[in-house]
Amino acid sequence: MTGIPNLRYFPRHELEAMGFKKLGVNVQISRNVCLYIPEYISVGDNTIVDDFCILSGSVDLGRNVHIAHGCRMIGGREGIKMDDFSGLAFGVTVFAQSDDYNGDALTNPTVPMQYRQIQRARVELGRHVIVGANSVVFPGVIMGEGSSVGACSMVTKSTDPWTVYFGVPAKRIKSRKKNMLTLESLYLNESLDTDVGGEKTA
Repeated sequence: MTGIPNLRYFPRHELEAMGFKKLGVNVQISRNVCLYIPEYISVGDNTIVDDFCILSGSVDLGRNVHIAHGCRMIGGREGIKMDDFSGLAFGVTVFAQSDDYNGDALTNPTVPMQYRQIQRARVELGRHVIVGANSVVFPGVIMGEGSSVGACSMVTKSTDPWTVYFGVPAKRIKSRKKNMLTLESLYLNESLDTDVGGEKTA
């Protein structure tokens, strides 16, 4: 550690001034991220949000969560929850709300709400879930612990734990290994009194 600040990410005092619902330790959020209403956003320990992401509405990020470049999380009122050790690869979009595309209502925010039909449903990504680059997760999807989704997939239905999915729409491909659970245990035991940078915490 050189003591030189990383200007790519907001320093701690600026994050605290934003008024997050919850803000853990060792959080890194890029200065190029758009945060709409931080009071609705919770961020756990050791979580990173990279450049050009959008977090809007109710968003709850657990510990050791990674949001890669260019992701969009549209939580609305119902919200999006990402549990510990989950992640989104480049360009993933997660919606907890969406316009009706069937033709029964007008779409887009240029018209009053009485002429629109908005689908709203909470989205949850369990522990160790990983969503591949440029995939889309639809409202109401509950991704079981350890499930993973290949790149460029469209997740319209909930996923089973420890299962790999891929495609448009995403379909079950195979089971996923659980070896990472042993590594998680080792990591947590080693880091009880140590932060990400290897320095002792208070």
